[in-house]
Amino acid sequence: MPKLKTKSGAKKRFKITGSGKVVYAQSGKRHGMIKRTNKQIRNLRGTTVLFKTDGDNVKKYFLPNG
Repeated sequence: MPKLKTKSGAKKRFKITGSGKVVYAQSGKRHGMIKRTNKQIRNLRGTTVLFKTDGDNVKKYFLPNG
């Protein structure tokens, strides 16, 4: 069997925590900040954890070696 390759796009977007959860950066803060409320901008800071089933799919199909 050939080695499984990690998807390059997923490698840049997701990170696996020590406990095995998948962390991602939140979307919606690249441009157009003027039309967003201060509360929206504040809540989009930092990273969040993917839902368990989505995280499992990411680990299985996109980050097999991660």
